[in-house]
Amino acid sequence: MMRAAVFSEPGPASVLQIVERDLPPAGPGEVRVRIVLSAVNPTDTGTRAGRGVPDGVSPPRVPDQDGAGVVDAVGDGVTGLEPGDRVWVWDASYGRENGTAQEYVVLPRRQVVRMNEDVPFEVGAALGIPALTAHRCLTLASDGPDRLAPGALEGRTVLVAGGAGAVGNAAIQLARWAGATVLTTVSSKEKADLAAAAGADAVINYREEDVAARIGELSESGPNVVVEVNTGNLRLDLDVVAPGGNIAIYVGGEVTVPSFKAMLKNVSLDFVLTYTTSEQEKDNAVAAVAEAVNSGAFRVGEEAGLPIVRFPFERIADAHEAVEQHVVGKVVIEVTAP
Repeated sequence: MMRAAVFSEPGPASVLQIVERDLPPAGPGEVRVRIVLSAVNPTDTGTRAGRGVPDGVSPPRVPDQDGAGVVDAVGDGVTGLEPGDRVWVWDASYGRENGTAQEYVVLPRRQVVRMNEDVPFEVGAALGIPALTAHRCLTLASDGPDRLAPGALEGRTVLVAGGAGAVGNAAIQLARWAGATVLTTVSSKEKADLAAAAGADAVINYREEDVAARIGELSESGPNVVVEVNTGNLRLDLDVVAPGGNIAIYVGGEVTVPSFKAMLKNVSLDFVLTYTTSEQEKDNAVAAVAEAVNSGAFRVGEEAGLPIVRFPFERIADAHEAVEQHVVGKVVIEVTAP
């Protein structure tokens, strides 16, 4: 038997209940992972509340897409993994009833990624949605790389809006790993400190500084890539982006495009949802993120710009509420002992 957090109908965090379930078997091509840490993303709270990304699956469901743990069992035909390996998982509850908010989860081999023994579980849990989203945003430009690697963004400038958020933090770290110069915007001194800790070359507090003027001082041509968290920033983005640059938006909302301004610079505007990227795009992202993590280039914790906010499994509802209240940092749930 194992414990699992389940919601039988959409609603507030209080709909989550911890129940006992049978241990699921690992079928052919599948891997059973003992989850040490389950991460909570805004998309997870949205799904639980009944306003998430439509995936055709109705409650009862176990929430949470991301997590890290240890391989417990492998099914027939599985190669490259064995019991005891430390792993991170992605999209665990997209199109499936069972996410990472349970002691054991069974996933297709493709969605279980080995990480080195010295990689903390906190790092593995913080990947998934944020890191794969960031990778896609950084590789959308028509003249850019399909997959990040050291040097892949050499000579390019990246602007990350919201550098203290989980996607922003991942974008800063991955862009720096790939050789880019990274500028970022934040809304407070506290968040500026976090974005700087993540490795941004310059941090701009948009509540206190003229963002366009500051970017003009920092970059002669403007950023080649903009990773955007707020559709309301589009006019500013078009003001500062380099000619031929790319703006990647990874949040929902209505968008009004000053098209002539975009035309003058031949700018491309893309929208990103990591769930529905192509198989090749997702494989590229997973491979690049895994390489960055295993090389030590991806870190978490306050010293890396992403504080870890921990909750015991019994307080999963509080963890979901913390995300809904926009707590600064990465919310993780301690599901089993390391």
